[in-house]
Amino acid sequence: RCKNVSLSFWNSYWMLPSDVCGKNCFWEAAFRYNYMKTHPSEKMHLAVVACGERLEETVTMLRSAIIFSIKPLQFHIFAEDQLHESFKNILDGFTSEEKVNYTLYPITFPTESAAEWKKLFKPCASQRLFLPLILKNVDSLLYVDTDVLFLRPVDDIWSFLGKFNSTQIAAMAPEHEEPRIGWYNRFARHPYYGVTGINSGVMLMNMTRIRRKYFKNDMTPVRLQWGEILMPLLKKYKLNITWGDQDLLNIMFFHNPESLYVFPCQWNYRPDHCIYGSNCKEAEEEGIFILHGNRGVYHDDKQPTFRAVYEAIKNYSFGDDLVHSLLQPLELELQKTTHTYCGRVYKVFIKQLTESVRDLYARRSKGR
Repeated sequence: RCKNVSLSFWNSYWMLPSDVCGKNCFWEAAFRYNYMKTHPSEKMHLAVVACGERLEETVTMLRSAIIFSIKPLQFHIFAEDQLHESFKNILDGFTSEEKVNYTLYPITFPTESAAEWKKLFKPCASQRLFLPLILKNVDSLLYVDTDVLFLRPVDDIWSFLGKFNSTQIAAMAPEHEEPRIGWYNRFARHPYYGVTGINSGVMLMNMTRIRRKYFKNDMTPVRLQWGEILMPLLKKYKLNITWGDQDLLNIMFFHNPESLYVFPCQWNYRPDHCIYGSNCKEAEEEGIFILHGNRGVYHDDKQPTFRAVYEAIKNYSFGDDLVHSLLQPLELELQKTTHTYCGRVYKVFIKQLTESVRDLYARRSKGR
């Protein structure tokens, strides 16, 4: 793959990708385009849960998913009732993009325990735990938090499903790369996966396998299925968990480590990967693939590097020239953030995005 494609190469709008980084890059992108056309598959299913003031953030995430993805997308949007009309008005405009469909759902929890699940961690956050039980006809699903941004096609993380071995049912990234700043290994009062735990903000699921699996646990010698294990886990650990449903997932995969596929940190890049010094080597080498602006960093001045990427994607209009309307203004904004720790490595925020734009132009050129 071509690395370190300087934005200065893009100054001419009509410059083809082959002019940018040589024939190899162009033919790689063309091969990928042909492969996708000759290997059709069902839609990629993406789910998100939105409550409170998360409308704009969710729409920006969906926008980022649409820009670069190749295969069709089916969005499953779980939202409070008062947000449905706003979502519909916005998303009906998005679906002029041929590859997009969406379904809106109410927030629902098991009737007998709805109050407990609603107050766990943040409002509606634990809804994700019930997706395998609600979306019974969906085989595989990518769940993301509202504060996630895709900087490369959803197709690429979706392809991890094909890398699962026979025991793996889900994929997530570690909570931390550096144990010295890890939360779980320093503070958790419950079991957690691996050395530093896992982050559930980006969670790829083979839901057919999840529904079929019987899980080992520390409550009974009998293995329990997904729908049977959630409430007993909450009852046992509710006084010991801090991060709600993410903690419950850590407990489950602690007891069933063979069921988890772990992908690298560049697929779930958070402020912790740069505010204490750069500690995601994969992102340093290849750029950030999925940006996760947790702790509200898209909306305050604490991490201007994250906010700059969010604002650039939020303000981009479909059909505009990605180079002049997205990449070039973003690079100028990122260069203003070098006084911060994350800003010092700002090039990792634009490296993959630049390559994604180049690949998109290659696909469009090949499709003419």
